[in-house]
Amino acid sequence: MGQFLDQIVMASKRGRGFSEKVLVGIRPEQFARKPRFETVGGPRVVDCNHPCFVFGHLSLYPSRIAMFLNVDAAGLDAPTGFEALFKAGVDCQDDVEGKIYPAMETVTRAFFQSYDRLYERMARVDDAVLLREVPEERYRQFFPTVGAAAGFMLTSHIMMHMGQVSTWRRCFGLPSAM
Repeated sequence: MGQFLDQIVMASKRGRGFSEKVLVGIRPEQFARKPRFETVGGPRVVDCNHPCFVFGHLSLYPSRIAMFLNVDAAGLDAPTGFEALFKAGVDCQDDVEGKIYPAMETVTRAFFQSYDRLYERMARVDDAVLLREVPEERYRQFFPTVGAAAGFMLTSHIMMHMGQVSTWRRCFGLPSAM
């Protein structure tokens, strides 16, 4: 692996480690729920992304990053149905009855396995790949190169969403994940 890609992977693995910590104490029946509070006007549901949505959403990206880096994407695709539930722009639903989203174990396994497999495959990628134009046109307005796209998707994107889970935890009375 090239030294720049190695830096991206190290930072991403730090985010992956934090992803494990934010799951501690979350019960499966809470995983796809939004926080609720009693107010003077009655109950209020906080419109935020719950952990299920965050982990499911992030599990969509390893196969795309692999394509950008021109590495084998086999086994990196999110499970069937995840795209419709978790793609960018889809509303996160409060799954009161536990019938909208897959089980916590299914979602978290998809997340961790796909990133771990991607890290292994990235070890064979030369830094020169990072300077190539990103292959998907819709990404180019934000990330003109593969390196810019991979850097963001593997670091900032993960941690941005883990911040959402961190705040969600506090709404449910859970301690800091640090």
